[in-house]
Amino acid sequence: MARIFDVVEYPNEMKEEIVHRFPESGAGDFRIGSQVIVRESQNALFFRDGKALDVFGPGRHTIATGNVPLLVNLLGTLFDGRSPFTAEVYFVSMREFLDRKWGTPQPIVMQTPGIGLGWLLLQGFGTYAYQVEDPQQFVTQVVGTQGKYDTAEIENDLRSRLLRSFSDLLGEMKGKYSTVQDIIGNQEEISAGVRAKTASDFEARGLVLKSFVIANLTPARTTAEDLRDMGLLDTATYTQLQAADAMRDAANNPSGGAGLTAGIGAGVGIGQVMGEALKGAMSSPAAAAMPDVMTTAEVAGFLKVAEKDVLAAIESKDLKAKKVGGTYRITKANLEAFLGGDE
Repeated sequence: MARIFDVVEYPNEMKEEIVHRFPESGAGDFRIGSQVIVRESQNALFFRDGKALDVFGPGRHTIATGNVPLLVNLLGTLFDGRSPFTAEVYFVSMREFLDRKWGTPQPIVMQTPGIGLGWLLLQGFGTYAYQVEDPQQFVTQVVGTQGKYDTAEIENDLRSRLLRSFSDLLGEMKGKYSTVQDIIGNQEEISAGVRAKTASDFEARGLVLKSFVIANLTPARTTAEDLRDMGLLDTATYTQLQAADAMRDAANNPSGGAGLTAGIGAGVGIGQVMGEALKGAMSSPAAAAMPDVMTTAEVAGFLKVAEKDVLAAIESKDLKAKKVGGTYRITKANLEAFLGGDE
């Protein structure tokens, strides 16, 4: 004979458990007069034949025809009220699940017209919090007939939806900010945007996103090769960046600026490589507008290197420049000669 449950409860704190089924397998036998004890942070749902019926909130409840009307209507007359009936009870945690972690496993691409190369790759991490808002919807849409359902079973899906919304939002912000610092400095606005975009995904599962916090947002450490592989750089720009990186490395070499014209790769001089990059770039509007005389800062901007790298080339006499007062001036002809490896 099946066991009849006169008291139904789940006293567990459910710290990482969202749903617990009673009994964990099969159906339970209950009867009018049985006690249902629901903890403060729980709701209890009665199911029969896979259909959600009555819901009990926190407190001690006695099963009676008045508080399980849907179940009684489904079963019909319960003889003398003492005859057992089968059902399952799902205890759902209604607590807020706090301090859940998220992060970007891969950099998120953001188009930034007028800033740098026009693309920014961002990495970030932070926390989010969620809560069951509609226990019946959550059980029917997500849990099904499982005996227990933990936070780990849904949080990979929630994180992926948050990151997708994050990426979509950054795409929509194209051209909104004028500097990288503006983007990073508006983390609160971006967080609010992610919450708004993801709200419907959570609601469809009977959940509510309580918070989404960006703890850190920084440009990714991305190489020219990474950008090229993503299809964000053309060949000419990629070659120029490679040469600029080599120039910077050489300038930081203990041998000083003399290393700037040293061979790189398979015996190719950096001046030759940067000269090739310059030839590919000369047809661009920026190159056409290059003045006949430039400051070290203007040269650094054109070459996409730090100004100290240009100064190192000047001090080593690899790049010819004229000192005017306390600053240098470089002619377009001398820059072309330096990039072409001419003496």
